[in-house]
Amino acid sequence: MWVSRYLNVNTVVLVLDLCGTFVFALSGAMAGVKHRFDVFGVLVLSFLAANFGGIIRDLLIGAVPPPGIADWRYIAVPVVAGLATFYSAPIIDRLRSSVQIFDAGGLALFAVSGTLKALDFHLGPLTAVVLGTVTGIGGGMARDVLTAEVPAVLRGEVYASAALVGAAVVVVGRVMNVHSAAITITGAVLCFAIRFLAIKRNWQLPVARRHERIEPS
Repeated sequence: MWVSRYLNVNTVVLVLDLCGTFVFALSGAMAGVKHRFDVFGVLVLSFLAANFGGIIRDLLIGAVPPPGIADWRYIAVPVVAGLATFYSAPIIDRLRSSVQIFDAGGLALFAVSGTLKALDFHLGPLTAVVLGTVTGIGGGMARDVLTAEVPAVLRGEVYASAALVGAAVVVVGRVMNVHSAAITITGAVLCFAIRFLAIKRNWQLPVARRHERIEPS
């Protein structure tokens, strides 16, 4: 029974990771096309957007070498997504606004998969939430930095907070012994919904304001 449960958790994490990898790879490739990168640049952006958060998570929990560089599936998926996006530029050009939607999907999938993996490595609830959030925001941050944009997580957008909510749902559900599939779906849907509504309704977190000092004349 323990082996069956372990395998089920591993399978869920793998499926979520690969789905998140594909979705984030699309968002990275779309951003590369938007900024008129060459094919190599689009593939690099696709790979980093898809795998950076997961690699950071795995290094922090000691899951080395990280699947993001050791498992061919985590390399093949961004390559396929990147090439498909690059050679479908006319279609992608009409879907520029979809970058944020794909990014929201990747954020949700990675937030819950990162949390599940942290819990599977017997880390504490708070640590699992933090690592789930890091997994979710890492790829988007790498993508934004390489396209010379301030990462969304730093400019007042409801981004990391959405990942925190999704990760927290997974942790609370595990503590309460709720079925893994139920807490995974609930956490992912809630994270995506918060991020999606924040995009559509322009929700913002409070940002620091500069107070201009008036010099005496």
